[in-house]
Amino acid sequence: MPSAPSTELAGSPVEAYLQQLHAEFKSLDGGQLASYIPELLKADPGWFGIAIATVDGHVYEVGDVAQAFTIQSVSKPLVYGMALEDRGLARVLEAIAVEPSGDAFNSISLEPGSGRPLNPMINAGAIAASSLIAGADASARLARVVDALSAYAGRPLAIDEAVAESERSTGHRNRAIGHMLRNYGIIDADPEPSLDLYFKQCSVLVTCRDLALVAATLANGGVNPLTQQRAVRSEFVSPILSVMTTCGMYDFAGTWAYRVGMPAKSGVGGGIIAVLPGQLGIGVFSPPLDARGNSVRGVRVCERLSEDLGLHFLQPPRPSVSTVRARYTLAAVRSKRRRAPEENAVLERHGHAVAVYELQGDLRFPTIEQVLRDVVAAGDERRFTLLDFERVSHVDHAAARLLASLAHYCATRDQHLVLTRVRRGKLLCGLEAELDPRDAHWISFQPQLELGLEWCERRVLERHGSLRVIGTVDLAGHRLCVGANDDELAWLAANTERRDDEPGALIVRRGDASDAVFLLMRGDASVVVELPNGGHKRLATLSAGMSFGESALLAGGVRSADVRADTMVECRVLRRDRFEALQAEHPALAIRLLRNLLQSSAETTVRLTAEVSALGG
Repeated sequence: MPSAPSTELAGSPVEAYLQQLHAEFKSLDGGQLASYIPELLKADPGWFGIAIATVDGHVYEVGDVAQAFTIQSVSKPLVYGMALEDRGLARVLEAIAVEPSGDAFNSISLEPGSGRPLNPMINAGAIAASSLIAGADASARLARVVDALSAYAGRPLAIDEAVAESERSTGHRNRAIGHMLRNYGIIDADPEPSLDLYFKQCSVLVTCRDLALVAATLANGGVNPLTQQRAVRSEFVSPILSVMTTCGMYDFAGTWAYRVGMPAKSGVGGGIIAVLPGQLGIGVFSPPLDARGNSVRGVRVCERLSEDLGLHFLQPPRPSVSTVRARYTLAAVRSKRRRAPEENAVLERHGHAVAVYELQGDLRFPTIEQVLRDVVAAGDERRFTLLDFERVSHVDHAAARLLASLAHYCATRDQHLVLTRVRRGKLLCGLEAELDPRDAHWISFQPQLELGLEWCERRVLERHGSLRVIGTVDLAGHRLCVGANDDELAWLAANTERRDDEPGALIVRRGDASDAVFLLMRGDASVVVELPNGGHKRLATLSAGMSFGESALLAGGVRSADVRADTMVECRVLRRDRFEALQAEHPALAIRLLRNLLQSSAETTVRLTAEVSALGG
């Protein structure tokens, strides 16, 4: 995979990667069109498509993915599954073995003594499987096959009659195989109807997109991920994938398993399917074939996909968890910085432009793909995407490349990508090498999720002209004093003490007596608590115009948290005894202070309730 996608690409990071792969292999020469079926010689050697379908129904596709061609031998594992459904495992195993032959697709590989074909992927085994399809007559059996293949593809399929006739008129070797199977009793009647069904099943028209969905249906336990229609019973998916693994690529099967590591099946029409169980299906279409009858481009593409995206099914497994632990927007969950009502109102209106994904577990192509898709689906309304890595245990090279591609995608749309709590030298060791330096302005690393949220808040407020830069307030501008008249403000000035603290100083200590409320007049301060395992956690950050320690006015007791100065801080301190005097001398002001305090507490409660709801309780 090249290190940075082209700026001309408009698709998602996954689509951008497939575009690059398509461009790289489109010029690959070599291979010949299948000549033993004359109709296949009419194919354009330049046709080339790649499609990936996920088990939740999303399809990525590039190139000639809508070009129709005949399914050919890609039908073999699917018809084998139909035979298992119609006759049962024991009966099918009586007729067809499951051993790799190591021979070409059209070899006459029969088990000594019994005459069983060695597996259902060679022509002999496929013809035997066709003979086992149930139906009252030839028309019913053909309808059974076409309907099942259509269920795999998720749309009605049809037969290319010209190709079927071409197969029939030139299929002398297959006809000989059929009569040999009749001789051994594998086919217990005239083989011609079974041969005719075999020729027609190979002549069903499909597209590259269809192949990806066929593969995804097998990856999804036999259920088409788009239509939710079952194509094959779940208990027969494992036998199908097993023979695809050991025999699907004929005498190339061992090398394929070593290099690609996915159950697969090829066809002389130029199609290949590959299945990553539980995750995705791949379809590749390119008519020129190698000497083994496999698509030249198709083999190379699948090898590269497996290598680049880490798709080999025998790679060491790691614990599987849902990748997205929590997803929310800034409209629902904010940083711990308390803001003025007008700022909160802007964040409520425009916070949906910031999406936060708390990730966990391993990041690989199948796990990060859904996050990338969600970012792309949000479109231009998404201005910021924040990915939190606190619980991410591993990021493979494919995921790092896709994250670099995501950064480029965001950069081309004036969108920001924010990565928080990332151990850059360990988790994302490959990201810097993949990043285009031109995208650096659009990616931000923040050491904490809280700081990432605050970074996004600030830029949303700046974008909408609502960021309040307040260095100092007086009593008249303090939120706790809203509505006070001049005489009341004069009383407060005379009966509160000024306190100044240096950055880092402890203004309030947990456990001290709660005997005063602090009106923050200048600077920032944070409310923090000690954690049982050491360290501290920030509960809130306050700025000029806010207050803390309000419980002193009501309940007294002791302080429940520390308050530390982040900058130079100036406070006005209203002691509890002076508040009691205020209630006697200026009861209206006391009520006003309590009302403003209650309003602030109510706003905080509403916001915290919304955050709990957004985080799933």
